[in-house]
Amino acid sequence: MAFLRAKQKAQVIEKLSQVAPPGETFIACVHAESGPSPWLAAALGEIPLVGLIIVLTRRYYFLTLTNSHVVINSANRWNNRPGDVVAAFPRQAFPVSRVKRASIWSSMYVQMPGSANPVRLNIHRIWRAEMDQLSAAFPPGAIDPSSQPFDTPQNQGFPPPAYPMGGQAGPGRQMVPPQPPHQQPQQGFGAPQAQPYPPQQPQPYPGAQPGQPYPAPQAYPPAQPYPAQPGAPVPPQGQPYPPQVPNVPYPGQQGYPGQR
Repeated sequence: MAFLRAKQKAQVIEKLSQVAPPGETFIACVHAESGPSPWLAAALGEIPLVGLIIVLTRRYYFLTLTNSHVVINSANRWNNRPGDVVAAFPRQAFPVSRVKRASIWSSMYVQMPGSANPVRLNIHRIWRAEMDQLSAAFPPGAIDPSSQPFDTPQNQGFPPPAYPMGGQAGPGRQMVPPQPPHQQPQQGFGAPQAQPYPPQQPQPYPGAQPGQPYPAPQAYPPAQPYPAQPGAPVPPQGQPYPPQVPNVPYPGQQGYPGQR
């Protein structure tokens, strides 16, 4: 399934690269489906025609987090190939609420364009890592208090060192017993005593002044440019930067730079 998930994300990025503004960076891609809870759909699936109606009324989407947007693509019902862009929200204005991270099926409510009420989107656990990355765009208060904690990579610190800092032990750390101060070994009766080394005298460098162990720095004459050689090629001059292309918003969206 990991291979299929990677292939689906590659297809979404390829689709968005055709309409994304210049400089857009794709961070995470999450697959979601609309409708009631999958657990309820499984229970009602035993009733004739009810399960089929639920399946046919579901909508499938890809939510992609970029460096500046949260983009929602439609997804094909049968092969999950990405379709057109349904909505594109700035990261700081992603209209999501009641996000709940669960063990199997997580859920969130997104206010889709043209919809009177927020649409419930269900996310399977195989997309949990991508959903954790998407949580970087969740506004304050959007996460349900009963939700499981998100493992957002932005909030993960560096791994603990092998040795404690400040003498504090912690998970995954190895305490090193304090070493006693150095003491002279006790010599037994008749054991030879160790002889200390004679003090070493520093040897001055050649040309050093009294009281200065290092010689005075030598001043070098300023560098002279080489004369131009006859027949030598002239190095190319700097070329001006090409004109920058203004940011092109996603098609069909309102309220983005360049839209009227």
